[in-house]
Amino acid sequence: MKKQLLALAVGSLVALPSIALADMGPTVYGKINLSYENQDDGTNDEWKLESNASRLGVKGDLDLDVDQLKAVYQAEFQIAVDDGDNGGQTFSQRNIFGGFEHATLGRLIAGKFDTPFKQSQGEIDQFGDLRGDINNIVGGSERVSNIVQYSTPKLADALTVNVALIPGEGSTVGNERRDSVADGYSSSVVFDNGMIYGSVGYDSEVNTTLYDYAAISGDKTLVDAFHVAGKVNIKNIEIGALYQQSENSDSKVDGGDFKDTTVILSGAINLDRVKLKAQYGQTDLDFVDDKLKLMAVGADYKLAKASKVFAYYSKVESDASVDQGGIEDSTFGVGFEHKFSM
Repeated sequence: MKKQLLALAVGSLVALPSIALADMGPTVYGKINLSYENQDDGTNDEWKLESNASRLGVKGDLDLDVDQLKAVYQAEFQIAVDDGDNGGQTFSQRNIFGGFEHATLGRLIAGKFDTPFKQSQGEIDQFGDLRGDINNIVGGSERVSNIVQYSTPKLADALTVNVALIPGEGSTVGNERRDSVADGYSSSVVFDNGMIYGSVGYDSEVNTTLYDYAAISGDKTLVDAFHVAGKVNIKNIEIGALYQQSENSDSKVDGGDFKDTTVILSGAINLDRVKLKAQYGQTDLDFVDDKLKLMAVGADYKLAKASKVFAYYSKVESDASVDQGGIEDSTFGVGFEHKFSM
């Protein structure tokens, strides 16, 4: 009898916070993505357990005493399932923001989150967060601090325009102090009707990776970038493509003109529970006269709507050899992903 009363008491304590949360309207969500991988960088060949951007977050909205207006919020953190260590911390910040959304006027948010350029660029990536991710050869995939973004409502149920301002907040680049309303900005126009996805993105003076410049300096720099991306879903087939050009914003600060030109193709076939997928990409590095190439193939097996197991192989390499400072990185991995929300 005592055990039954204890179980009832514990159950009540667990249920009460859930009821309180339900009244406030948040959704707790996340995913666990783990893979066991053989990684060979041309020098070291080793096995690792990887926590591929596993995360935990809460998001929601609140009705306000203004017609058609609500408050929106999100707080998302990356968790390291493999060793519990995110750069010395249990949690590391991902997309965190607050703001407002109006049914006919659009959405205004501020905080730290993925730029419109990144969000519109990554739709075609079949191996996101794995070592076959397109970020290995193309820059612009940035999560930026101190960013303010406006997004239109979805026009004609398909078209959205996004513009974000990024103040420098007194930072210094070269001899220039960045303290204006918008020292950098990121933007995109996105068309998505479920079957066809298309985007145009533009970044101006966003601190990001320019691989041509990084090959010389090892650092990020301020970059102007433009891309067009598209993806078509026809029955059980997915076909995607991206073309991007990126260049440094200030040649005087960087000591020259650096330019990346990237082309990526991706595709997948969905066969009931099985998804077969592949992608290939190449970035031409103008200044150092080199090329970065990405190849990845893999298969997912769906265990449930929010759960899958997978296997993949990827290779990232440059024309320059490892002895010449180039890249020759291959990975084989098997893993699983569980998504959850409540």
